[in-house]
Amino acid sequence: MRVLLVSANRLKNPYAVYPLGLDYVVRALEDHHQVQVIDLNAEAGTEALADVLQDTSPDIVGISIRNIDNTDTLDPRGFTGQYRDLAALIRSHTTAPIVLGGSGFTIFPAELMALLQADYGIIGEGERLAALLEAIENGNDPAGLPGVILPKQTAAIPQPLGDPPARKVNGSPAVTDYYVRRGGMLNLQSKRGCPFRCIYCTYPHIEGHTMRRIAPAEVAATALALQEAGARYLFITDSAFNADMPHSLAVADAFQAAGLTIPWGAFFAPVRPLDGYYERLAGAGLTHIEFGTEAMSDAVLKAYHKPFRIVDIRSAHQAALAAGVHVAHYMLLGGPGETEATLAETLSNIDKLSRTVVFFFCGMRIYPHTALYRLAIEQGKILPAQDLLEPVFYRTDAMDEKAIMVQVQQVAEGRANWIFGAGGDDIEKVLTRLHTRGFVGPLWEFLIR
Repeated sequence: MRVLLVSANRLKNPYAVYPLGLDYVVRALEDHHQVQVIDLNAEAGTEALADVLQDTSPDIVGISIRNIDNTDTLDPRGFTGQYRDLAALIRSHTTAPIVLGGSGFTIFPAELMALLQADYGIIGEGERLAALLEAIENGNDPAGLPGVILPKQTAAIPQPLGDPPARKVNGSPAVTDYYVRRGGMLNLQSKRGCPFRCIYCTYPHIEGHTMRRIAPAEVAATALALQEAGARYLFITDSAFNADMPHSLAVADAFQAAGLTIPWGAFFAPVRPLDGYYERLAGAGLTHIEFGTEAMSDAVLKAYHKPFRIVDIRSAHQAALAAGVHVAHYMLLGGPGETEATLAETLSNIDKLSRTVVFFFCGMRIYPHTALYRLAIEQGKILPAQDLLEPVFYRTDAMDEKAIMVQVQQVAEGRANWIFGAGGDDIEKVLTRLHTRGFVGPLWEFLIR
């Protein structure tokens, strides 16, 4: 079958993200199907998609939906209207069935099936598309296939695949050049699944609670392939790279053994590290750590179901700095348990963190399938049948959003390294200029004070 896969994500703030999920889907399909990928992030408009639809006459069109919105209460932007227009454009150029997938779709499958009037949906991991195509080719009813849903059908998330599937690194300049020119950043995974139970997080629903580790040598081989494709920086997109410290160390050792020469970064949980942990990672090329810290009040961390406390955050922070790694912390204010006192405590403790960038977000985006969703219903903040496709945020009863921001701004005044949200359009423009001048990576280290 001729399969066209469309990456629908067009969010570029603070920088564009390579659609690595489609690489896995391509690998799952390429032995039996002709597969083409078009990345809307790399296109000036939708004209290129219209041309491809006309020229290739695909048998199936898959739309990968990564983001439902930007999760920023200070500058909320929903993307479902863009996806509706995209589906309409595809319908106007082909009668081929439309299949929806991606992390965003997995959170809202029934809603997006109805909104985009799709023919099929894949919840969970997109590699399940292979089984759907086989059923269609053989004239079999796809209803009941793991992960496949049909119009007007709802389904629970299936169990994740037993083993992490293989990835096909797309080294085509048509796919990679856009990202290589804008910061040189490509990405990879070292495992799927998250063992943590943070109150707001959708990762366990999308990937499962059980970690499924990719062999370190395979991760290193992927990293080398990305380097050969032009990458000058790699970002590991695991929910928390250090959720399994021995495995992450083995991955770092494999990078060194394979001869990887470019720098890399990852998401980390600020848990207490093993002795020498960050030094070993830094020796293998780690240059940037993005900690999902969220608060520096033990009462709030407990309410957020975080697996660490203030003492652990400080330990992780100091260990990372001692290893010579750039450090950023993400804070999520105004969630369950937040009060004026806990906010003051968080701001005071952040002020004691040296040599870091801090990104502040206010209000938690409420997603289905999370503990926050159940709590919001119990507290009457949302209704059980409420439509959450457009951004809806949880806000503490103890203080309103304006009061939170006033309190933060009073402390943040004059601090260039305290950033609200993703930094907005101004930060995006600055990063674009720096990337154009040849700088690589996320670049927030230039804000460190």
